[in-house]
Amino acid sequence: MEVLEIAKEVKKASRNINLASSEKKNLVLLKLKENMSNRCEEILKENAKDIENAKKMGLSESLIERLSLNINKIKAIEKSIDEVICLKDPIGEVVEGCILKSGLNIQKIRVPLGVVGIIYESRPNVTVDAFMLCIKSGNAVILRGGKEAVNTNRFFVELMRDALKKAGLDPFVVGFIDCTRRESCLEIMKLNGYLDVLIPRGGKGLIKTVVENATVPVIETGTGNCHIYVDEFADFDMAIKIVNNAKTSRVSVCNAAESLLVHEKIAEKFLPVLKKEFDKKNVELFGCEKTLKILPDIKKATEEDFYCEYLDYKMSVKIVLDVEEAIAHILKYSSKHSEAIVTNNYFVAEHFLECVDSSAVYVNASTRFTDGFEFGLGAEIGISTQKLHSRGPMGLKDLTTTKFKIRGNGQIRE
Repeated sequence: MEVLEIAKEVKKASRNINLASSEKKNLVLLKLKENMSNRCEEILKENAKDIENAKKMGLSESLIERLSLNINKIKAIEKSIDEVICLKDPIGEVVEGCILKSGLNIQKIRVPLGVVGIIYESRPNVTVDAFMLCIKSGNAVILRGGKEAVNTNRFFVELMRDALKKAGLDPFVVGFIDCTRRESCLEIMKLNGYLDVLIPRGGKGLIKTVVENATVPVIETGTGNCHIYVDEFADFDMAIKIVNNAKTSRVSVCNAAESLLVHEKIAEKFLPVLKKEFDKKNVELFGCEKTLKILPDIKKATEEDFYCEYLDYKMSVKIVLDVEEAIAHILKYSSKHSEAIVTNNYFVAEHFLECVDSSAVYVNASTRFTDGFEFGLGAEIGISTQKLHSRGPMGLKDLTTTKFKIRGNGQIRE
């Protein structure tokens, strides 16, 4: 089917899920989990096709890691389905209300967005995350994944539609664009009248294309040039542990740290210790002029390096005069995803928290915690780096809007 035809079918089916009860929506998710468990080997077989094709396309190891599934990853997805089932359904929640002098009873109610579009790359678990969050929040969804995961995604959608049927709902509550041509993405971006919001999840290029070309509302997510600032009052052992975790625990994700800032008073002692740890994992450093004087065997950082989301075992390093210079650097180069400071000085920490304008700002903790599961949201549709309509990890409530319900007994306006 063509993109517009799919959109029409999903729009028609959306009322089917917009008005579904919590019990019905949870039943869909339960049936999906059962389908995944019963057909796990088939999922892995389809994923193996994608991995083989990815290797032929010459994708990097980090991208192939994001693409790959195994038994443990599937079990983790099943666990996340259980967690979303247990979450409170946001639909119908009374956000606020009052009774006017006229006697009108006004309530502001949480309702579904309607039809949510997701354009994303590489990670097939996003297919399930997007579906279960949209279903639980009463939304229909149109999915368009990258060509590198098309076989896995297509099979997941087959399991989703079967789950919808078993729960007595229209299988076109989920639409899948299996056309991997760039034109299909551009068509989705212009589905005015059918799509209520579009969420891109992927690299800087994808997000830029969507923001510049979409005529439907867009929530910008994903790009993560995350910073860690090691202050003069930092505990060295804590700082090494945090930076190491933020950079190397999983380099291919948007909450991995890409840029390191170090106070000049501790740089000469701190950086060689950190490099020794990084050398164990072959992390390549790109440093400013001051950094090169301490670590002469690393590469010189360019302006591009300070803006870069590497998604690899690479990191830019800059020595700064104080917290003010660190904040100024972050404000200039950050993608406004996640930033952290390591310090034992309360006042410096609080100043950093107040002045850094990103969706998640940490004191003495790894940026790797910016995640829907870790934040208690059950799952996430993405990490919003803009200020409207949502910011940070987007859970169920971020896939809703509100409307006013007004009850009267004959009032008229004079």
